[in-house]
Amino acid sequence: MAMSEIVPTRSIFTSLSYPTTSSTRHTPQTLLKPQTFASKLLPPQRSNTHKLSTTCHVYASKSAPSQVLPVSPHDEQKIEEELQHLHGLQKLGNSSVGMWSKPTFRRKTKIVCTIGPSTDTKEMIWKLAEAGMNVARLNMSHGDHASHQKVIDLVKEYNAQSKDNVIAIMLDTKGPEVRSGDLPQPIYLASGQEFTFTIRRGVGTADCVSVNYDDFVNDVEAGDMLLVDGGMMSLVVKSKSDDSVKCEVVDGGELKSRRHLNVRGKSATLPSITEKDWDDIKFGVDNKVDFYAVSFVKDAQVVHELKNYLKSSGADIHVIVKIESADSIPNLHSIITASDGAMVARGDLGAELPIEEVPFLQEEIIGICRSMGKAVIVATNMLESMIVHPTPTRAEVSDIAIAVREGSDGIMLSGETAHGNFPLKAVKVMHTVALRTEASIPGGQMPPNIGQVFKNHMSEMFAYHATTMSNTLGTSTVVFTRSGFMAILLSHYRPSGTIFAFTDQKRVQQRLALYQGVCPIYMEFSDDAEETFIRALDLLQKQGRVKSGEEVALVQSGRQSIWRFQTTHNIQVRTV
Repeated sequence: MAMSEIVPTRSIFTSLSYPTTSSTRHTPQTLLKPQTFASKLLPPQRSNTHKLSTTCHVYASKSAPSQVLPVSPHDEQKIEEELQHLHGLQKLGNSSVGMWSKPTFRRKTKIVCTIGPSTDTKEMIWKLAEAGMNVARLNMSHGDHASHQKVIDLVKEYNAQSKDNVIAIMLDTKGPEVRSGDLPQPIYLASGQEFTFTIRRGVGTADCVSVNYDDFVNDVEAGDMLLVDGGMMSLVVKSKSDDSVKCEVVDGGELKSRRHLNVRGKSATLPSITEKDWDDIKFGVDNKVDFYAVSFVKDAQVVHELKNYLKSSGADIHVIVKIESADSIPNLHSIITASDGAMVARGDLGAELPIEEVPFLQEEIIGICRSMGKAVIVATNMLESMIVHPTPTRAEVSDIAIAVREGSDGIMLSGETAHGNFPLKAVKVMHTVALRTEASIPGGQMPPNIGQVFKNHMSEMFAYHATTMSNTLGTSTVVFTRSGFMAILLSHYRPSGTIFAFTDQKRVQQRLALYQGVCPIYMEFSDDAEETFIRALDLLQKQGRVKSGEEVALVQSGRQSIWRFQTTHNIQVRTV
């Protein structure tokens, strides 16, 4: 089974949840105290009246108190010893179906990996998938169509070969970036030094360099703060002429060719989708990618324009808007409403706006997406130090944990996997931290009332009650879908159990790889509903995703009826 769905025993351990007797049912809150990051407890002693069931589930979100282990993937022997210790403390009655024979921890939060020179080979893409990658991101700011075509073909080859895992493909447009021109060699800028940017082409000297944006002079004013590479260097504008902007260096450093430029508090007056972006979008249509991540979206009109183009092209591609410009903030609700999801692109967002605003904007964007039923990804600098170092900073670990706890569907690696020295270790760290964080989130709660958007269709009510059932009984949920709608709806209610989404559409299977808690499975549907249900449960059992005697909630609802009348919706609880 792919590691994106199953966690190896050496990554993390979680104690077993305790079942109820037939006469009384306890909520998880009565049996378990909430887990905290600082806890150092072994599982508490239990009386003989509560025996471990042979069909109990192990879910990260319903774990008993457990010892917090290091994030580093190298502490294998220590974790194995802890597992053996717990094995000795908590024997299962029937070893033939004992959970400790092969633990089935599943990570719910999805991992987006940027593919680049460090990872663009068949071997590395296979290894990334096994380490936990759920979405492969193509950054169109780098590389050409030939190099991206190679990656797309490799991901499709992996999907064709893999029986229990699937990788979605996301094409990330370059957008209207303002960059400095080429320099014969890097130059060092010292604090207090004068330096000039010009719209004249081909200039690259020790005190002046070209920019690629003709309206640069018109967009800036004296006193504006100019940031290089998101703040690695900064310069204040002193004056300007018809074709040049004269600055004074505030924070110096080494200036290299083609560096990204931002003006604090301002967005460039460029179209969100450039001519290059349209070429890249057409490339994505031809290759049937799953998602577009559109850079520097300022208003909903851009999204409508792209969606109209995709509709006219007959392309089934979802649009993720990147929130990274100052102009997008006043239009957040309309932009996200028009889209299929959002990415919190914290790099440029923190350059155009005060950096202290970024954590609050991240939380707000995640909240808006959750309330609207849209996917949301947190991106930029999540494990930046692992580009050059084999272990993360503790602040980076906390950053991942915060994004998971706030409810992000996906967390993203950029340079860490594109050109970093330790791409596989970065994925494994992100995987382990996400799983450990999910283990600290209390289970068994009522699903949140997350917005009016979920009150427009009967399916919303059934998704809500299926989530309540999953959280109360500790069951996984099985759903059959041809559009992905019902699986996405269930995902945004965040049930404690896994959502097994069966579909007979390959494109839908790949798209669902992004959504939190969804395990998408391709299977041909037959005309007979009962036969399909039995085959689905048999497949889950053969793949080790459920065990004999385990209960699952089977949901029949959604906008497209399958094996039911349009006005009929139901939830069944079945024993495997």
